[in-house]
Amino acid sequence: MFSKVHGLTLIEFIVALTVGIILLTVALPSFSSMYAYIRTDMSIRKIHQSIQLARNHAIVHGTRVTLCPIKGTRCSTNWLNKISIFIDTGEPRVINSGDTVIQTLSPFYAQDLIHVNRAAISFQPDGLAAGSNGTVKYCAHNNLHAKAIVINRAGRSRVSTEAITCSDK
Repeated sequence: MFSKVHGLTLIEFIVALTVGIILLTVALPSFSSMYAYIRTDMSIRKIHQSIQLARNHAIVHGTRVTLCPIKGTRCSTNWLNKISIFIDTGEPRVINSGDTVIQTLSPFYAQDLIHVNRAAISFQPDGLAAGSNGTVKYCAHNNLHAKAIVINRAGRSRVSTEAITCSDK
């Protein structure tokens, strides 16, 4: 009685490995682009939800609420860092001893770009946005995937469906 041996020969294994490597090499750029698209979508949704949270908190609690990246206790301009939402009762855009941090977002992907045309996004007790209209742009993967949030003076925000272009400025 002879038992049949199951398995691959060395040549079959090398051919299968070569085919697999070729398929991965062709598919990897597509996966990278898909990942950037999903990352952009998730990040813009997270920022949009935070803006809505800040506005709702300002209305419900009748106080000024600010959303901005924090360096130390002051708002900074690097929106890829941690973004904090806080009750801003003292000096504007500074976390004072009487202020309460509502939520802090974790840092975003370092190779992406976030451009905001304001130093901070603040909402008054009636829900109105302080200042002029605001735009938050999030761009990933060499600007192939970009989305924006537009905040009007009434404090309402929406995700823009227009073509978005980002720059370092």
